[in-house]
Amino acid sequence: MKQSNSLSPWFWVPTLYFAEGIPYFIVNTISTIMFKKMGMSNVDIAAYTSILYLPWVIKPFWSPFVDIIKTKRWWVVAMQILMSATFIGLALALPHPSPEVIATGETPVSLFVLTLIIFWVTAFASATHDIAADGYYMLALSQGDQSLFVGIRSTFYRLSSIFGQGVLVVIAGLLETKYGDIPRAWSVTMIICAVLFGLITLYHVFMMPRPAADFKREDATSPGEIFKEFGRTFVTFFKKPFVWLAIVFMLLYRLPEAFLIKMINPFLLDAADKGGLALSTETVGLVYGTIGIIGLTVGGIIGGIAASRWGLKKALWPMAACMTLPCLTFVYLSMACPTNIAVISTCVFIEQFGYGFGFTAYMLYMIFISEGEFKTSHYSLCTAFMALSMMIPGFFAGWLQQSLGYVGFFWMVISCCLATVAVTIVVRRTVPAEFGKK
Repeated sequence: MKQSNSLSPWFWVPTLYFAEGIPYFIVNTISTIMFKKMGMSNVDIAAYTSILYLPWVIKPFWSPFVDIIKTKRWWVVAMQILMSATFIGLALALPHPSPEVIATGETPVSLFVLTLIIFWVTAFASATHDIAADGYYMLALSQGDQSLFVGIRSTFYRLSSIFGQGVLVVIAGLLETKYGDIPRAWSVTMIICAVLFGLITLYHVFMMPRPAADFKREDATSPGEIFKEFGRTFVTFFKKPFVWLAIVFMLLYRLPEAFLIKMINPFLLDAADKGGLALSTETVGLVYGTIGIIGLTVGGIIGGIAASRWGLKKALWPMAACMTLPCLTFVYLSMACPTNIAVISTCVFIEQFGYGFGFTAYMLYMIFISEGEFKTSHYSLCTAFMALSMMIPGFFAGWLQQSLGYVGFFWMVISCCLATVAVTIVVRRTVPAEFGKK
């Protein structure tokens, strides 16, 4: 079916990036809430959901094949079809442990083996979709339109975060109340997600244009040549000045957040006698999926404005401080255990605002270290280190929380802020004063 290439980007850019965000947040955020509500221990939740980051860590290894096999549009649609199917698979594969087993908080991981495998497939499909969607965006739009719609794509990715971490979690919570059956509630939630994602996929089949620049390469590129060129991108990356310092920075700058993010939802959901705030599923969806995302978005917008005025070198200190200091809000929450939703929401807003503001420096630094030949590939390698920086600490977060309790764990997170400060001190010396200024 021939389609017009003149179709306005407004018809597909918003939905494409909304679709890009949904599976990411289901795999990396909703999974922790769902497993917690089904009685999995914090140790198992942190370990097994952290491993789900792996596809985003290693996606640079198969990104060249997305470039040469089929078209970017084909990959986008194919991955969306696959993910629609995996959401149905998740709904059907969820185990149904008894309320008594769930209440113990020690539901065996063996019950979730098939569920975790499907999450893995979803994660690989989502990471591949990210590669294809970003490539398609650059091929389907002129440079002027790419600049014009960069804010739109970011906004709709944020909206997918609100939908994934907010709306879907609230729906699951309401269904838990309605059915009195937690596994059934989450199965129905996954079916709702599958239907919605399937409709978006069908929409893209008809509404995504076929740009002339998006074509299957028929040249004589052999697997050997692909690996040779791919190897060159790696060699040139690791020959960059200060590259090992840059890698340490990318691994440690977000260390407090990497530990914190895995235990936030378990802390909010856990019973008071376990040190948690005992919030309902729908309340967590409302607080973190809406108030938290608003704080994250506002922090990111202000961070972008500040970075463009100050430049990266000047912005590093205040942004590093905002990445670390708001973690104190969870020390307060774990010690005071407030029941007032307004107080809890304010603390979540402050923490997420600080993270949104502080993360701007991290993104700018990845752009800085990617400058030069193979800019796109090198930036992809930086995002791989970013994913690794979240995966490794997250793997141990549950064990540390169980050993230290929530109060001790959040104080440990505060101590990790020293790593952020240390790498910021060293890296700041290597950044030109004018980089990032508008």
